[in-house]
Amino acid sequence: MSVLTRDEAQTRAKLLDVHHYTVGLDLTVGEDTFDSRTVVRFTVRGSSDTAGTDTFVELKPAALRSATLDGRPLDPSLLEDNRLPLRDLTPGEHELRVDASMRYSRTGEGMHRFTDPSDGETYVYTQMFMDDVQRVFAAFDQPDLKAVFDLTVTAPEGWTVLANGVTEHTGEGTWKAATTPPISTYLVALAAGPWHSVRTEHRGLPFGIHCRRSLAPYLDTDAEEILDITRACYDRYHEKFEEPYPFDSYDQAFVPEFNAGAMENPGLVTFRDEFVYRSAVTDTERQTRAMVIAHEMAHMWFGDLVTLRWWDDIWLNESFAEYMGYQTTAEATRFTDSWTEFGVSRKAWGYEADQRPSTHPVAPEAVPDTASALLNFDGISYAKGASALRQLVTWLGEKDFLAGINTHFARHRFANATLADFLDSLASATERDVHAWADAWLRTTGVDTLTPVLTRAEDGTHTLTVTHDGSRPHRIAVGLYDRDLTDEDGLHLRTRLEVDVPGTTDHPLGKRPVLLVPNDSDLTYAKVRFDPESYATLRASLSGLPDPLTRAVVWNSLRDAVRDGELAPDAYLDIARAHLPRETDVALVQGVLAFAAGQITDRYLTPERRPAALATLTELCRDLVRRTEDGSHPGLRLTAVRHRIDVAAHPHTIAAWLAEGTVPGGPELDPELRWRVLSRLAALGAVDEDTLAAELARDPSATGQEGAARCRAALPDPAAKERAWAAMFTEDPAADLSNYLFTATAQGFWQPEQADLLGEYVDRYYQDATALAARRGPAIADAIGRWAFPAYAVDTGHLRKGETFLRESDPVPSLRRRLADQLDDLARALRVREA
Repeated sequence: MSVLTRDEAQTRAKLLDVHHYTVGLDLTVGEDTFDSRTVVRFTVRGSSDTAGTDTFVELKPAALRSATLDGRPLDPSLLEDNRLPLRDLTPGEHELRVDASMRYSRTGEGMHRFTDPSDGETYVYTQMFMDDVQRVFAAFDQPDLKAVFDLTVTAPEGWTVLANGVTEHTGEGTWKAATTPPISTYLVALAAGPWHSVRTEHRGLPFGIHCRRSLAPYLDTDAEEILDITRACYDRYHEKFEEPYPFDSYDQAFVPEFNAGAMENPGLVTFRDEFVYRSAVTDTERQTRAMVIAHEMAHMWFGDLVTLRWWDDIWLNESFAEYMGYQTTAEATRFTDSWTEFGVSRKAWGYEADQRPSTHPVAPEAVPDTASALLNFDGISYAKGASALRQLVTWLGEKDFLAGINTHFARHRFANATLADFLDSLASATERDVHAWADAWLRTTGVDTLTPVLTRAEDGTHTLTVTHDGSRPHRIAVGLYDRDLTDEDGLHLRTRLEVDVPGTTDHPLGKRPVLLVPNDSDLTYAKVRFDPESYATLRASLSGLPDPLTRAVVWNSLRDAVRDGELAPDAYLDIARAHLPRETDVALVQGVLAFAAGQITDRYLTPERRPAALATLTELCRDLVRRTEDGSHPGLRLTAVRHRIDVAAHPHTIAAWLAEGTVPGGPELDPELRWRVLSRLAALGAVDEDTLAAELARDPSATGQEGAARCRAALPDPAAKERAWAAMFTEDPAADLSNYLFTATAQGFWQPEQADLLGEYVDRYYQDATALAARRGPAIADAIGRWAFPAYAVDTGHLRKGETFLRESDPVPSLRRRLADQLDDLARALRVREA
């Protein structure tokens, strides 16, 4: 499949005005393909004496039956690399008609088809993002050729069809969607199947939420929470934005085997249906769902109403929605501490991405093609970009920021815009030099480091300066903390100083505080370091800090120090052991335990030191479980139970929980916890195939199928490993795993305890991964690099093997990027071990 270059897109945009698509899809012709008929009306620019010119339309069919241009048949055999040439186009209006058979997908790209193992019902949905519309219908597939769309779908009886606009069933299985306003091709959407739906209205606008029938009881349980959050976000955005919601309805479909968290299709947002909870979840997980709802709704304005011109400005979509998602969740819902979760999880994602060789500016200047653009959907475009916007609001003020945003919407509604357009809109609302700010923040790479420096005067008072390793300006708060006289373990906030970095002002402090926290309130994007006395205070009293967001800043700093070789991994575990049992914020407990187990224990410590680390984490989780026996913190208890399962070095305790169906004192083992226990038991060699088959019979759902695949791949048996490897890396398209089953199998396959058993697969990985990625495309290539990579093989031999492979081989871009990042993480793990 060829990629579209920026130069090609610019040439085509200068040539064409695309007005209207009429798309007819027939979903009743079989299990492998569907029919796609498209009529495109467009105008070629130029005067009457302009010579004819050539362009192309994109299409990736199973079979191209016919194509006509202005009534003149085109030769289907001219279709090459998903491009059908349109030659000798004269200035004026034209009409292209295309009739094709298209393949359903099992990778979450194009038109994905899924049959629910729970009840045999089938569902399809589209994911057109970037350049996958051509898997569904013929199109001039680039974001700045917006057009109006009319969609008609023929579906099996009993199905409901959802689309960007309100749909009407006109009889005999035919559904017609309302005509859209001008939107980009990648934003066209449909979802069809026997959906379970909950519908309502808000401010005269139809709202709906939808899921598979087998998930109906779980959606119904949470329907009011989901709709309340949707209504609250909708109202809050109408307080912030002068431009009203620009589409005729707002549907949210929770769809199976979805690759991303969600997709901002106008009027029809698609979410991964793991957000319909079958098992117990924490409030932090509910908060994440609320944030994603807020994030996607923000896209209705920034992304859908006003759309990037080319993919170099993807941050204009994602950074804005990420910032607005967290800010609006904090302002409009019960989840008022959402920035804590951002700080401890999302921001860490950004920091890691920004320290790899593959880092790029938030707003890169060189994105030559769609394959390159796809690689930039990472922690920089999301987390770093949102952090930059949060710093911009701190520096600019929210009033001026929103004034600039509203100017931007007014200037570019239903059109396309660039970074320059965005900055011009902001500049119209402030006297500050936003262009210089953008040069410093959006066109540079890397993470600055801020360190407080105290100077003691002769009279015993102190002054503060903040040193700056980096190039960006920062406006931060520095928290000054003293001992809490009423609580020997507590700390009391004396004040927060507003500090501009770099700056020439020394800040008088008076008496020295016992703790200085740079970037208190987490308003900028930078690493922070502590002076020696502050570090000593943190080791003794971290859990005594009163604000969870401050604690998130501290935990992030400790995490960075471990990754940079400045803090021993064992020291981090000791601090976690001392303070996490007293933590009250679930997001912090989850974030710290995930890093402690997934990175420190499994990668940063040598295999000889791993058992002691597992024992430390087991004791920590046991303390959290004991502390929550009174039922006062169910989310903390659930988090502790999950991690207690994951770090079990011996099967006895968790096998007893499985046999009893409950943890003593609760919770009962729901499907998620049962599969989690079985996965760990499988890795430890304490479960057999008969047990897994019995569990799958008990839970035959899609989640159960994934759980069984994960467990079977985890078994420490040579035959089981070979079966799992063959399933993942098969050369037979008919045997290909779906995207979710591939991921589940890969997640189970590599286990730190099984290094001797898995050695041969490290050798096989690179060649097999390259072949499969080339055959199955970007989504599976990404999964191969993310989940199937031998991350636990932390040794110099593996590093050299991987580096040699990248030098001498040419994997597809998405796999190359993942491998480069994984190998950089591997090199970092080796450096941490050596330090």
